[in-house]
Amino acid sequence: MISSPGRGPLTHQSLDELPAGKPVEHLRSVLVATGALPPRDEQMARLERWITITITGRNDHGERELLHRYAVWHLLRRLRHRTGGAETTYSQLVGARRHVRAAITLLDWLATRDLTLASARQGDLDAWLTSGEAVGRREAGHFVRWASRHKLTSLDFPATRWGGPARVIDTEARWEQARRLLNDDALKPADRVAGLLVLLYAQWPSVISRLTLDHVKATGTTVRLHLGREPVILPEPLAGLVRQLTAARRGHAALGDQGTSPWLFPGGQPGRPISAYQLAERLRQLGIRSGQSRSTALFQLATDLPAAILARLLGIHINVAATWQRASAGDWTTYAAEVSRRTQPPARHSDSSDN
Repeated sequence: MISSPGRGPLTHQSLDELPAGKPVEHLRSVLVATGALPPRDEQMARLERWITITITGRNDHGERELLHRYAVWHLLRRLRHRTGGAETTYSQLVGARRHVRAAITLLDWLATRDLTLASARQGDLDAWLTSGEAVGRREAGHFVRWASRHKLTSLDFPATRWGGPARVIDTEARWEQARRLLNDDALKPADRVAGLLVLLYAQWPSVISRLTLDHVKATGTTVRLHLGREPVILPEPLAGLVRQLTAARRGHAALGDQGTSPWLFPGGQPGRPISAYQLAERLRQLGIRSGQSRSTALFQLATDLPAAILARLLGIHINVAATWQRASAGDWTTYAAEVSRRTQPPARHSDSSDN
């Protein structure tokens, strides 16, 4: 156990008491990488601290209790269930914060009218929705529906059904970007692989950044990548790029042997992968907008594959896959018919046909 002078053992908790910043983050990552401190879900820890500080700063006791139930017992518990033991991503942290802020925005608006969530009526909510102060409507709707399920309000905030991608689906631009990444040897292999995983397999940067060597299985000339429950067999030249990346991964941390890192995309901190934000920024510099490019890829893939296969291969929820299939008007029966035609044995010619 490492001790700091006059402070006792050096732990995660003692580091949390120091002013937040990159020096503390780097020191923590060094201590974790060397085994002096146990690993910890840093994004979850930051989120928990932020929620505690944010709720504690509210003046009304009843409001603090309401926000604690929503943020801790609902949002955090749901997030832990979704991660399933994996580390929380930065985008998940941002999403949870956005939900809490939206709830506070609505509560503050009600408070200026001497109302609470329990005393407000539907007309009050409608007035907020039509005002210029209705920030974070989608997240606020989630908060109101949660409160309604728990009998904490009589307000009704119907969910809005997603009707498909909001932007034009430019499939030609997608293929043009993919061809560039497949053939331009001047680009870094890590950027090429990451971009192709977005363009061809509809992966978020937050998912790509968490890939490890264990996700890659190379046997003979075949390279398989586990994005979901079933592995994807990578075609060439992408398979070759992945082989190249696994053999020559380089992060920017000065501590330790880079060859021992388990991450496919090592980051700047010892023992840590590249952040999703940094990866998305690198792709943006190549002209790849991760969100838009992923939507285009999902739209096309959902046209060609049934939702169940899409979910198993890409690691997305079956409901998400089904929604995208409806948006793209894909029909799994068409796919099944095509597979049936592919697997039919070739017709045999009779002997007389050769005479």
